[in-house]
Amino acid sequence: MRSVPTSERRARVVPLTVLVPAYNEGTSIEDTLLSLLTQSVAPAEIVVIDDCSTDDTAAVAERLGVTVIRPPRNTGSKAGAQTFALSQVTTPYVMAIDADTTLASDAIERLLPAFEDPDVVAACGSVIPRRVRSIWERGRYVEYLFAFTFYKRVQEAYGAPLIASGCFSMYRADALRSMGGWRTRTLAEDMDLTWSFYEVGWKVRFIPEAVSYPLEPHNWHFLSKQLKRWSHGFVQNVRLHRRELLTVSFLRHAVAVAFWDAVVAAAAYLVVLPILAFALGNPWLLLGYVIDLPAVAVPVLVGAAKRRELRPALYSLPAFFVLRTVNAMFFLKATWLELVMNRSFNTYEKGH
Repeated sequence: MRSVPTSERRARVVPLTVLVPAYNEGTSIEDTLLSLLTQSVAPAEIVVIDDCSTDDTAAVAERLGVTVIRPPRNTGSKAGAQTFALSQVTTPYVMAIDADTTLASDAIERLLPAFEDPDVVAACGSVIPRRVRSIWERGRYVEYLFAFTFYKRVQEAYGAPLIASGCFSMYRADALRSMGGWRTRTLAEDMDLTWSFYEVGWKVRFIPEAVSYPLEPHNWHFLSKQLKRWSHGFVQNVRLHRRELLTVSFLRHAVAVAFWDAVVAAAAYLVVLPILAFALGNPWLLLGYVIDLPAVAVPVLVGAAKRRELRPALYSLPAFFVLRTVNAMFFLKATWLELVMNRSFNTYEKGH
């Protein structure tokens, strides 16, 4: 593999290889690579895995001077493409980033200190949608602000971020190899990997100051694909890791809360509330859909204020409750199909 050209290095080089899996990402990958090439510390190598694209993905990457490799056939998933490249990584650290994601200029530098603890094998940062225009992007914007301002910080305080996000995370290469790379046994390979690390006693860190900006689904077509993959992937991981989860107390509690929110609370939103409102003839009961508005709004607006984005956050709050209802539909369906009907969904579908 070729290194990043010397002429483009204007910062201290760190022993890190960045893997960028890409399938038909010609319209977005340039921004991703430019954000990597202009980091405050420079990765030793940037490798684009062109997963047999039919567009100009490889040409764009080659024009920017990074390494491009191509598997003999399409691997079928982001996890497959990343694992294909892992055997060629020679640096002690490796980072995976989606081809539609850009990084804050100091994101890599912010993550590196986490690895001063020898037990830490993965570190992840905050995720903020790059575009906030459609109702789905606005809903995701609030969802992420809430998660990364509140949930993730609580999980980090207990030493158990529920997931090192697949769109932007850094790893010790040896620990990653010991797990077989990113496995394709579920549709949420990043969750599978994170939980597997915990099960053998390793640590994962969340560093909120390291920020990434992915492109989120802007319409129903792409949102539905993403939510189908996420919901089935989550249920698949609960089923896969259910025995090991019982032995890792902090992870057991985090997953229990997440599963409750995804399934039990979802059933209340979609079934219990409308039935009660109809049966009792009291439409005011439907206010239960937004009864937790203050609890959501406070951390969201605090996070938005720090980013000087109060106005877009306020405008986007209604969209969050729409998206949450849609999330509930997908998670309930996935739970029913995976756990009751034993019909697993295993096709990786692009969700942006």
